Amino acid sequence: VRVVVPLYSFSRNQRRLLKKNRDLVTEICPPVVTSEQYELFQRYLNSRHGDGGMVDMSMADFKDMVEESHVDTNLIEYRIRDADSGITGKSRGKLVAVALTDSLQGAVSMVYSFFDPDMEERSLGTYLILDHINRAIAEGLFHVYLGYWVKGSPKMEYKTRFRPMEFLGPNGWQDLL
Repeated sequence: VRVVVPLYSFSRNQRRLLKKNRDLVTEICPPVVTSEQYELFQRYLNSRHGDGGMVDMSMADFKDMVEESHVDTNLIEYRIRDADSGITGKSRGKLVAVALTDSLQGAVSMVYSFFDPDMEERSLGTYLILDHINRAIAEGLFHVYLGYWVKGSPKMEYKTRFRPMEFLGPNGWQDLL
């Protein structure tokens, strides 16, 4: 599915969530993994997807997922603002989320994202999508791809909250009604 960025309008709850997380500092990093990212990735998987196949990924598997790409890929790190953030524009505060993001012609694709499972009150998964939509708006992009969607799947239902949205059907891209 993909969010249609030029037509997107943030709801009141979404604006509130963006405001709630305004203390996060983002940094676009090259696709080179760190042990800090891997530790957060493992905590996220064990908490949210303990029964899934990815939970057994080794550091080498994680490295392959991130670094072996044939398209323009970056990691976007989200950290809690620290004392130097206002001066440097960067933060070395606590890493709370990471998004593996591909840049495409006129779009970005959220390949995989993970976040601190102990920070549920921040709704970081939703926040990451909203942040990508904001970035796409600022860059004049047309779409934010959220990956595949299976209608009726409880684990994928969250994607339908970001409308207007399109899905790829047998007749091409169609509006998700």
